[in-house]
Amino acid sequence: MTGLPEQTQPNPDPGEDLPYGLESDLGRFVSTLAQAVDRGISRQMAQHSLLPMAVHLLVVCRDKGECTATELAALLPVESARISQLVNSLVERGLIIRRRAPNDRRVVMLRLSEEGEELTSEVSQRMGDLYTGVTQGITERELQAFTATAFRMIGNLKAMSD
Repeated sequence: MTGLPEQTQPNPDPGEDLPYGLESDLGRFVSTLAQAVDRGISRQMAQHSLLPMAVHLLVVCRDKGECTATELAALLPVESARISQLVNSLVERGLIIRRRAPNDRRVVMLRLSEEGEELTSEVSQRMGDLYTGVTQGITERELQAFTATAFRMIGNLKAMSD
């Protein structure tokens, strides 16, 4: 179940037009997809009481090794204040460690703790399984086209806001 009303279900045949003007309601379609993915992540992470954005934050921290909250805010689609709340929560849980940068004591660096590393490895595996299920029946070429189109749209939106 995708969460879209029955009359707006995308047609499985990519050669046919989408019903009921779905192509003109891009915002609702993208939002529905994002919500469906977030619900899937939430189900996968329920045993760890992690919100989808906290999962994304942990993965970004792992990938960067060490970073600042400002860097996280630039990489994640959420307000800086929300990043601070998530970081505080993850620090309290012992998943992230803060330290002052040696060359500038005003800068707070963030990195995963050992427990955070272990949990993020498990989380990454579960997210990989989720994404494999979500993309089942979709060819590599279709995924590449989807990704390229999404990045182009993001670029267009950024250019419009500049």
